[in-house]
Amino acid sequence: MRAGELAMVRGRLEEFSSEVFAPLVRRDWLEKGRLYLRGLLLDGRRKSMQPMAERLGVDHQRLQQ
Repeated sequence: MRAGELAMVRGRLEEFSSEVFAPLVRRDWLEKGRLYLRGLLLDGRRKSMQPMAERLGVDHQRLQQ
């Protein structure tokens, strides 16, 4: 999925991720879960932390938390 395609479904994705990550009690955990989910959906051959973080434009340690 390309970034533009992801942007088009972002509302539905956030609704879905809110349900999936509902058991997470801390707000920052929820945000990190959403970020990780977006990273998995973006185009890219490797789904490890460093390549995903590069596609998302964040530090890879943020995804590892």
